[in-house]
This record gives sequence, C-alpha cells and structure tokens, in this order.
Amino acid sequence: MVMNVLAATRLERLVILVPAMIVGAGLVAGVFILLGRAFAATVRESGHPRLIIGGLVALAGVIVLLTFLGVTLPKEG
Repeated sequence: MVMNVLAATRLERLVILVPAMIVGAGLVAGVFILLGRAFAATVRESGHPRLIIGGLVALAGVIVLLTFLGVTLPKEG
C-alpha cells in the first residue's frame, strides 16, 4: 500500500491525502476549542481574572522581547 501511494501521480496522491488532512485539521481544531473553553471557564471562575490575563500578556511580552533580542536557550549535552 505504501509503495502504491509513492508510485501514484500527483493528483492521485492528493485525492488520497486530502481526507486525512481534513480529519487531522478537524481533530486539532476540536482539541483547541475544547481547551480554550476549559481555560475560559477557569478564568471566569477564578477570583482574579484580570491577574490571570495580565500574567499571560506579560509572559507573551517577555517571550516576544527575548526572541527579538536573540536570546536562545542553552542546548543539553
């Protein structure tokens, strides 16, 4: 079966792989929606939602700043 996919023309390969890509994208989108809704519920139920959102914004700002400055993490080994 793998050899048949490798030997197929470009159009045949596309016809075979597009349904798998659509299902995969749907699964990824479903997971992100589920996690986003759970996070939104957690923030709503917390006592300090502004603090949580502010912390996330600050974390994103630090990551962007360090990336802009060219800071890299040390490699193991």
